[in-house]
Amino acid sequence: MTLSELFLPEFDQEMAKTRQLLECVPDGDMAWKPHEKSMTLGRLAGHVAELPQWAAMTFQVSELDLPAPGTPGAPQAFSAPSRAALLEKFDQVSREARAAIAAADDAAFHAPWTLKFAGREIFTMPRLNVLRGMVMNHLVHHRAQLGVYLRLKDVPIPGMYGPSADDPNPLRPKN
Repeated sequence: MTLSELFLPEFDQEMAKTRQLLECVPDGDMAWKPHEKSMTLGRLAGHVAELPQWAAMTFQVSELDLPAPGTPGAPQAFSAPSRAALLEKFDQVSREARAAIAAADDAAFHAPWTLKFAGREIFTMPRLNVLRGMVMNHLVHHRAQLGVYLRLKDVPIPGMYGPSADDPNPLRPKN
């Protein structure tokens, strides 16, 4: 079994869970944030939606040098204007990510990948580690953060690894 064949079932499962949570993001509240230092709901949801594109990028280049914010060529953060735009972005980048993972051979998974910021190396590690840490774990982290935002907005949220407090659960005692 190849590394892509081992990785794809987990990728598919996490993308399905992520889409399920993104479907809960309410239209009309994209500017809301729980604290002055926090991202807005639209920016956080946009970050969750755009994160899978890093999987495709990991296989497209062996090094990425991100320019400092405000300089020419600096990436523009996606802040979702609506749930529909959020889901459209997520569906597009997760399809591209899946295709890149499926097409990669084992040698590509083991090849080194480097992230730089304004010319300064942040890390170099095998692409497999980039996918696990900088794509999947990063996505799960921000997905959980988005779940907290939604809970604070009193939006029912689905369970990710079992029922949430909003899911019917016959095993939970009734209060």
